[in-house]
Amino acid sequence: MECVHGFTISCIPESSNAMNAIALGTKPTKHVLCATLSSCAKTLNWPLGIQIHAHIIQSGYEDNLFLSSALVDFYAKCDSILEAKKVFTSMKVHDKVSWTSLISGFSINGQGKDAFLLFKDMLGTQIKPNSFTFASVIGSCVGQNGGLEKCSILHAHVVKRGFCAMNFVLCSLVDCYAKWECVDDAALVFDESTERDSIVYNSMISGYCQNLYYDDALKLFVEMRQRNLGVTDHTLCSVLNACSGIAILLQGRQVHSVVVKMGSEQNVFVVSALIDMYSKGGDIGEARAVLDQASNKNSVLWTSMIMAYAHCGRGLEALELFDHLLVEKEFIPDHVCFTAILTACNHAGFLHKGVEYFNKMSTHYQLSPDIDQYACLIDLYARNGNLRRARDLMVEMPYDPNTVIWSSFLNSCKIHGDVELGREAADQLIKMEPCNAAPYLSLAQIYAKKGLWNEVAEVRSLMQRRRIRKPAGWSWIEVDKKLHVFAVDDVTHQQSIEIYAELEKIYLGIIEVPTYIS
Repeated sequence: MECVHGFTISCIPESSNAMNAIALGTKPTKHVLCATLSSCAKTLNWPLGIQIHAHIIQSGYEDNLFLSSALVDFYAKCDSILEAKKVFTSMKVHDKVSWTSLISGFSINGQGKDAFLLFKDMLGTQIKPNSFTFASVIGSCVGQNGGLEKCSILHAHVVKRGFCAMNFVLCSLVDCYAKWECVDDAALVFDESTERDSIVYNSMISGYCQNLYYDDALKLFVEMRQRNLGVTDHTLCSVLNACSGIAILLQGRQVHSVVVKMGSEQNVFVVSALIDMYSKGGDIGEARAVLDQASNKNSVLWTSMIMAYAHCGRGLEALELFDHLLVEKEFIPDHVCFTAILTACNHAGFLHKGVEYFNKMSTHYQLSPDIDQYACLIDLYARNGNLRRARDLMVEMPYDPNTVIWSSFLNSCKIHGDVELGREAADQLIKMEPCNAAPYLSLAQIYAKKGLWNEVAEVRSLMQRRRIRKPAGWSWIEVDKKLHVFAVDDVTHQQSIEIYAELEKIYLGIIEVPTYIS
């Protein structure tokens, strides 16, 4: 390492050449300056990059197209989008690099609308977008109004310009469609790709997991392994998430063996996914063993273990671990950790402890509770029957209640039979999700519990008029290493005749058993 003008820089040849020339009072070539800026962009070396920019101005190179484009790329990758835009605007001539760099910068910084508008401006010039431009602008479509329609338009442009063979463009399409919950479109892009590498597989597996298509994600992982494609830590995290989603320990243990074989047991996110998989599969002992074997136990892993105890109904052990960390390890909890410990209090019904931890966020750790911690506390009050206090907290908090908060509150109203608050919660949910049958059915159950049969009939009638139907529920069971999935009144299974015959035998056996009244 060497130090120039008070800044430590990496011993990259381009950086050394540029700074050595400056230190000797000579003028580094434009090529050296451009290469140095490229290195700064890759390594996010902000101090050196702005020194190079200053030297470009001093040397009178501001109008050089390649240096200006490299500056736009540097500032965009260092999250200084305003500086990138300033340099771009000052350029008299633009090339593909400058257009693409600024579009990518807008996309990375969550300014999708600006990225798309800039792309439209680019189409009005003589400069034609390349595959990197399309990958960047497609990524900007996630989360913005009308983003799905824009993604479809860009998809058409990709096909028209012959970029379908570029895997990184296909990955951006798969990722965008999956995040818009258009899994079929994402799968279609994946199926039409001619040379699928591990990155394309990773994108599709991740897309399936995001949309709860866990079985498809696991099938794709098996196919990936059969084709001897390289598996990354990101792949393992996604596949372990799929195993967690459908609580299948056998496949989870098989993936765990792959983790060990690859030497990925030191990756904190893979270890966290393993803890989550074992806890959701009901093997909390194995989850704790994974944590104990981890060499670098940080806040991510401790939080994962606390959440694991919470999911398994081991609230007391979660609290004991949390208190041990605070006292013995001088652990500093963050928002995610407080969500985990409040979830543990919630599942165990520890109201006073939950309130105590919630208050400690601000009094001991100077953390302002966000909507997740408020949701936990509201649910904790509601589950304990303190529905009025829960409703008051929904008004007092600095956030608008979302569907998760209203849904959990409605469920508590159903458990405790509160018609007034239950009606309010159901009305709010119906406004937010008018096609969701759950609030209608919960409200009908609240009315039925109180014997309000006219109101029950009104809810049912309203559902019929609005054509609201409850989606069929699904169940699954693992037999002889094979997963079998069933719906209500399902006859699609190849052994459905034998299954129904066996159910009939069980039913007849039950009704033949004499009833004893003590």
